[in-house]
Amino acid sequence: MNETVTQPAGADAWRRVAERVAGQQWPAATLYVVATPIGNLGDLGLRAWEALVRADVIAAEDTRESRTLMDAWGIGTPLMAAHRHNEAAAAQAICDRLAQGQRVALVSDAGAPAVSDPGARIVRAVRQAGHAVVPIPGPSAVIAALMASGVTSDENPAFVFAGFPPAKSAARQRWLAQWGGVPAPVVMFESPHRVAATLADMLATLGPEREVTVARELTKRFEEIATMALDQAGDWLRAEPHRGQGEFVLIAHAAPPPDADAALVDPATDTLLDALLESVSVRDAARIAARVSGLPRDVLYARALARKPA
Repeated sequence: MNETVTQPAGADAWRRVAERVAGQQWPAATLYVVATPIGNLGDLGLRAWEALVRADVIAAEDTRESRTLMDAWGIGTPLMAAHRHNEAAAAQAICDRLAQGQRVALVSDAGAPAVSDPGARIVRAVRQAGHAVVPIPGPSAVIAALMASGVTSDENPAFVFAGFPPAKSAARQRWLAQWGGVPAPVVMFESPHRVAATLADMLATLGPEREVTVARELTKRFEEIATMALDQAGDWLRAEPHRGQGEFVLIAHAAPPPDADAALVDPATDTLLDALLESVSVRDAARIAARVSGLPRDVLYARALARKPA
């Protein structure tokens, strides 16, 4: 027998929840650090909306970008600029407003302010001035990518967020070698015009068998998330023209545990690796040394990487 379940209409349920959120405590003289959508307008939460509506001013990384979001949600709160180049002055202006009892909301272009985005200097200044700071959590490209990658678990929840890699290849390879040895997944951001070069440097630095998750256009219409070995990443990126577009989150999966076979590498093999590294890449040095010595290539790759001159 079919039972009819009476449920409140969606609009009524939304209104009731909105009323409950509006009835919460919204203290004055407070900086509200508000996470905003990373692409999908529907990801703005009710509490974030309420904070933005109640604020006397919204400090935005890019006022034009934020105005588009505010207009979409019917938020008419005035905007002020608070970006990397005026952060000190903006922090002082915000502290002055808080001293007058105003509410100030802080937003970045997308996601969480002060997390690989401007805002941390403002938060520190506000706290040092003795004013309250309230975080309003919400969309996060880091957490979204981790959720879809499966690289963490309740048994092993650790990960590292490393931000943006350096722009120059040599510095980027040193940076990747440093982070790549961490025994946990390493999450990083990358721009579309550098993602191919960064994946190539990850291959050269971390080795062909290391896995990477590539997440692009998270929460948007053309969202794409794929996991593969690093020696497949370049082909994957080139397989579709649109894959070079959008904002990227890259996750270098955790470095494998040290291999007991590494103890088998004798001084003669180390000498061979050192000589090879003077003229060929880490990858080629490991390949040639494996052919000569008969040792596993991944063991020799890790050995060569550790011995490569800085």
